[in-house]
Amino acid sequence: MSQIAPPRNLTPGLCRTVESEMLKACAEVAARHGLVAEGLGLQAIYLRWSFEFGIRVSIPLPDGSTMDPERMLFEAFAEEFGLSADDFGREFSTGRERFRVTGIDPRRPRYPISAKRIPDGKDYKFTAENVARLLQAAMRTVSPEA
Repeated sequence: MSQIAPPRNLTPGLCRTVESEMLKACAEVAARHGLVAEGLGLQAIYLRWSFEFGIRVSIPLPDGSTMDPERMLFEAFAEEFGLSADDFGREFSTGRERFRVTGIDPRRPRYPISAKRIPDGKDYKFTAENVARLLQAAMRTVSPEA
């Protein structure tokens, strides 16, 4: 078997390709055991040497879907922090960078909202007030009549 020379640097495209191929392989293994594998996305990309991504393996619900504990926690606490349960997974911009809402941690009263920076998947924490304001701004740019 011939060995492939490693690339000089990683690229975002290569990271997404490898992630996709590995998720497919993991899904096949999980399916042989009656389980479901789902990608949690790229979590960190260090283009000089490595990247990270997550995979959750779970027992499927009767409809074939999977339960997302982060989404459930977010939906349970969103209103307490001035957000909507539907805000989970929504994207917002700080003006320079784009983020996706990925969770809520009520044990972090100062910065309870978790988000991932979209280009590289790096985790960040935000105040609930800031996220609510940025999500409203994102809605206004999508629908000017709102």
